[in-house]
Amino acid sequence: MALPIRNTIRRHRFDAGEMTQKALAEAVGVTRQTIVAIENAKYAPTLELAFRIAAAFDKPLEEIFIYEP
Repeated sequence: MALPIRNTIRRHRFDAGEMTQKALAEAVGVTRQTIVAIENAKYAPTLELAFRIAAAFDKPLEEIFIYEP
């Protein structure tokens, strides 16, 4: 069953100079595997982590994460 939360992390990483998953993970304090799981909608981040990811791209939360019940 797919999570009801989509994200645009991959696109934002590309737009941020092709930022690697590892670089994003280091910027927000998680492992690269966590970023992979979030990008692939296998794992929903905590609210705090979602805000940290959005802040890493200097974007509002709703531009990175989209809730689709």
